[in-house]
Amino acid sequence: MSVQSAAAPLSGAAKAVVALALAFGTFMQVLDTSIANVAIPTIAGNLGVSADQGTWVITSFAVSNGISVPLTGWLMQRYGVVRTFVASVLAFTAASLLCGAAWSLPSLVLFRVLQGAVSGPMIPGSQALLLGLFPPEKKGTALGIWSITTLVAPVTGPVLGGYISDNWSWPWIFYINVPVGVFTGLLCARYLGRRDTPTRRLPIDTVGLGLLMVWVGALQVMLDQGKDLDWFASPAIVVLGLLSLIAFLAWLIWELTDRHPMVDLSLFASRNFALGTVAYCLGYAVFFGNIVLLPLWLQTQIGYTATWAGLVAAPAGVVSVLVAPFVGRALGKTDARLVATIGFLSFAVSFFMRAGLTADASVAAFVLPQLVMGIGMGTFFVAMLAILLDGLPPERVPSASGVSNFLRIVASSFATSITTTFWDRHEALHQTHLAEHASQSSPSLQQALHALVGLGVGDSVAALGILAQGLVHQAYLLSALDYFWISGWLTLMPLVLVWLTRRSGAATVAVAAE
Repeated sequence: MSVQSAAAPLSGAAKAVVALALAFGTFMQVLDTSIANVAIPTIAGNLGVSADQGTWVITSFAVSNGISVPLTGWLMQRYGVVRTFVASVLAFTAASLLCGAAWSLPSLVLFRVLQGAVSGPMIPGSQALLLGLFPPEKKGTALGIWSITTLVAPVTGPVLGGYISDNWSWPWIFYINVPVGVFTGLLCARYLGRRDTPTRRLPIDTVGLGLLMVWVGALQVMLDQGKDLDWFASPAIVVLGLLSLIAFLAWLIWELTDRHPMVDLSLFASRNFALGTVAYCLGYAVFFGNIVLLPLWLQTQIGYTATWAGLVAAPAGVVSVLVAPFVGRALGKTDARLVATIGFLSFAVSFFMRAGLTADASVAAFVLPQLVMGIGMGTFFVAMLAILLDGLPPERVPSASGVSNFLRIVASSFATSITTTFWDRHEALHQTHLAEHASQSSPSLQQALHALVGLGVGDSVAALGILAQGLVHQAYLLSALDYFWISGWLTLMPLVLVWLTRRSGAATVAVAAE
């Protein structure tokens, strides 16, 4: 979708300022998907909830953002790209202000739902408007500006989120959006207001939207609450599961038969789109679960501050920024399946490297797998986009891009819940096994107790408390290592789907941005 207008094209300083504002719009939205990750323990502690409950801050945003993405195309055609983008940015800014002012976890989750719901048009809108600023021969420049912001934001997010959590207070991870959002919204309204796209009245699939909200929402709540309610032993979880299944089947039937479906499921008739999207979502789900777990583990069990957890996570983004330009050039000459394979293998190697970590490992030992992951980040996304869009006519590419992004975002929110559930469940399992070998009559336990008492920690009760805490840390360590090991194998499985697709190149990647 390109911006068309009879107004004179922007040039000079005006074009540079607007391009910067649009880049900030993308940066702000992508940043918000990662900045909260390292702040979860801080937010949870401040609001008086557990760290696993705090992950609702991530999943609530992801789910509502995923649901809003399919609406983007309809909104832009109905109201114009500029109006839709500016309204989205200003609403996102207001929601960020509310998130910072949240007084409890339920209020914060509610405001994050609102923030995610209004942010759907921000990334596709900024992309379309950037392309409209430049002539066709400079489209590469526009895409370069847009791509850099999407890669730099994941680097900045963990570091910025960690620094703010340690040195200011967690509400500022949301308040910093306010000046950026105001700057972006007002500048775009000022310079692009007369350059909007033509609008037309289109029917909206309200039934499809309603069913989508029900099945995705019910499934997410089931995944988040399952570990606390003992899963299907709880009537509430059973009801949520049935509600999600029935609503999903009804939504599937409706979208396949409606004349103007919100989600064009006929796209899955394309082999590359169907197989590529499944592989894309599976790979991204495992990747996202790992970037959620690592800072959580470092802060709650290893003793890292939020700042240091962010610094450990950041190198992956740095490497991806360095790798991305080479990947873009290589895709024009190389089979995208080969590039995607490098991405999947890099992720797998990174996870297997993590599976060998210990609690007393050096910072360098934690950073090295991140460097390898950065290679995967720089190759995986663009290669999978090239594969799943290959063979589609140009007029269907925007819809296909929206559907794949919707499914990717939903997969990431489900992955967050599954990850924390796995980590907690396997911690309990490992703690039970460790406790079996640490009975009160165990000579090694008695020796450890006497040693701690001799070091002046207090009486034997205090010493036993210290050992119990160490047992919990060790159980969480073993659970994390299990997760990393399984992640490595799960990342390799989608490669089968990748190689069942047709050979594809990078030609459709540029079209996706139009």
